[in-house]
Amino acid sequence: MQTNFTDEQLKQPGTARANEILRACVHCGFCTATCPTYQVLGDELDSPRGRIYLIKDMIENDRVPDARTVTHIDRCLSCLACMTTCPSGVHYMHLVDHARAYIEERYERPWQDRALRWVLARIIPYPTRFRLALLGAKIARPLARYLPDPRLRAMIEMAPRVIPPVSRNDDPQSFAPVAPRRKRVALMTGCAQKALNTDINDATIRLLTRLGCEVVVAEGAGCCGALTHHMGKADEAHGSAERNIRAWTSEMEGEGLDAIVINTSGCGTTVKDYGHMFRTGPLAEKAARVSALAKDISEVLMTLDLPEGAPKDLKVAYHAACSLQHGQKIKTFPKDLLKRAGFQVVEPADSHLCCGSAGTYNLLQPEISGKLKARKVRTLVAKSPDIIAAGNIGCMMQIGSGTAVPVVHTVELLDWATGGPKPAALA
Repeated sequence: MQTNFTDEQLKQPGTARANEILRACVHCGFCTATCPTYQVLGDELDSPRGRIYLIKDMIENDRVPDARTVTHIDRCLSCLACMTTCPSGVHYMHLVDHARAYIEERYERPWQDRALRWVLARIIPYPTRFRLALLGAKIARPLARYLPDPRLRAMIEMAPRVIPPVSRNDDPQSFAPVAPRRKRVALMTGCAQKALNTDINDATIRLLTRLGCEVVVAEGAGCCGALTHHMGKADEAHGSAERNIRAWTSEMEGEGLDAIVINTSGCGTTVKDYGHMFRTGPLAEKAARVSALAKDISEVLMTLDLPEGAPKDLKVAYHAACSLQHGQKIKTFPKDLLKRAGFQVVEPADSHLCCGSAGTYNLLQPEISGKLKARKVRTLVAKSPDIIAAGNIGCMMQIGSGTAVPVVHTVELLDWATGGPKPAALA
């Protein structure tokens, strides 16, 4: 794609990166075949190619975003299926992230939108606040049908029936390995996951220590910044990321780390991009070190000789989270591990398509999200599974709200298969 940015514009790192990405696009349209919103809406401007045109026009002309452009960019899930499909290697993630920051800086949204986004940014990344909000949503659930805004209804309906008690395993501390020590790893405990499902981190700690890892929950680490990053709130996102970088760097420079383990794939995609996010600042070197050490839990487990399990009479439908298969390019490890543990693993049709969760997307775009959820649940249930497994809490909540089939994290099944307790969702 031809671009015409001025030399002055290209002095801005974000614009310079956007220029590189735009010039890689050859308008082929392969991305439209795997874009969930294009499949649902059938509008070229709701495809990656269409959004690329809109973004180019907006930033190249240095213009104030209009409502039409913002609408189509807001509808993007950031599922990154287009990056898997693209034959030209267009790094759409960096482009749309830059566009969102540009919009946040220059576009004045209607007050209702601003208020909703402010609330989400001030609640979800903070586990205590989020727990209180979930409790409030549970109380308000009988009134949800009377709310005029579907986004508010979606927020209330998102609350789980049971809010788990706080797990003290999420506090800063170190867990000694049960087997001879092979690795020392930091576990990212996250933010929303600590309020929605504490079993995932607990299972991760049990499994890693059983396989010879010392597991450290670093003092000062918290939200990865993905939620605010994808809303274009760059300063807030970088603040969260900086706290993590400093916390993990302290561990690296202390007793050392072999990996930073992340069991929420949406967070993993963001942490692995810290090197890019901080590439022009004073934290560039530390951020790059953190990104290099960041690993999805499945990547680490593949190096730890997970014991082979006896065949189990359980069919597991594996849901591939977009942030794992497209964002991190990890496609086979979770399935390989489940098979090694003795489970029968099946995959749904169109496994490359998003379930519609996508961070806060199911709250901000509930209608599109609902259609994607219905399709994903339909394809999963068509496999007649006993269990649905996924590697991302957002996907688990989204899919679980549409089916009676138990939905668990992959690591919960692997923990169970190697001596841990049966996942609570299967009780």
